[in-house]
Amino acid sequence: MTVSSVYPVRVDASLDSHLSRWLWLVKWILAIPHYIVLAFLWIAFMAVSVVAFFAILITGRYPRPMFTFNLGVMRWSWRVSYYSYSALGTDRYPPFSLAEEPDYPARLHVPYPEHLSRGLVLVNWWLLALPQLLIVGILAGGGAWFAVNSDTDNYSWTGGGLIGLLVLIAAIVLAVTGRYPLGLYDFILGLNRWVLRVAAYTALMTDAYPPFRLDTGGQDPATATIAPTA
Repeated sequence: MTVSSVYPVRVDASLDSHLSRWLWLVKWILAIPHYIVLAFLWIAFMAVSVVAFFAILITGRYPRPMFTFNLGVMRWSWRVSYYSYSALGTDRYPPFSLAEEPDYPARLHVPYPEHLSRGLVLVNWWLLALPQLLIVGILAGGGAWFAVNSDTDNYSWTGGGLIGLLVLIAAIVLAVTGRYPLGLYDFILGLNRWVLRVAAYTALMTDAYPPFRLDTGGQDPATATIAPTA
C-alpha cells in the first residue's frame, strides 16, 4: 500500500497481553464517570460541529481550535469504547483527557485539513455518506453511533449490532479460556476502524471518502505506511 492510497483517519490499538476473565462484567459500572462527562462533551461536540459547518461553508476551513476539540471528544470516546464494550481490548482505565495519549492502547489520529471543499460540506455528511451509514448501521446496531446520533447519552457505537455481538462472544471466550481470540480481535478492530472513519467523514473532518474496505488488526495500514518516513 502506497502513502497516497492510505486513508487519513488512523485508528490504532494494542491488545493487553493479560486480560481479566471477569472484569468485563463490571466495566459498565466503572465507566459511568466517563459516560457522564462524555454526555456533556457530545452536546458541545454537536454545537461546535454546527458552527464548523458554517465556517467551512464560508471560508473552506475548519477552525483549528474547534477541530482540536471535536477530535479530542472522539479520541476520548474511542478510548472508553475500547476499554468497554466496543472491543474489551484493555483493562487499563481510560484517562479523562481530550488530548492525544500515545501511551494508551487505543489511539485515534486525524490530520488537520488545511482546506475543505465548501460545496461538499453541504452533502458529504448525509447524502454522499448514505451508503456508508447503512453499513455502519449494521455494524453498530441500528446506527446508534456518535456520528449521526443526536442523543448524546448513547455516544457509543455498540448498540447490539455486529460489533456488540462479536465482543460478547470474545468476552465469553475470555471468561472460559482466559484468552482473547486474536483472529476475532483483529476483525473487531477492523469493524471499529470502519465506523470511526465514517464518523470522522460525517463530522466534516476530512473530504476523503471512506474506503469500502475492512482493514483488520490493531495497526492501521496508514500508520504502518507513514511511520517509517515520519
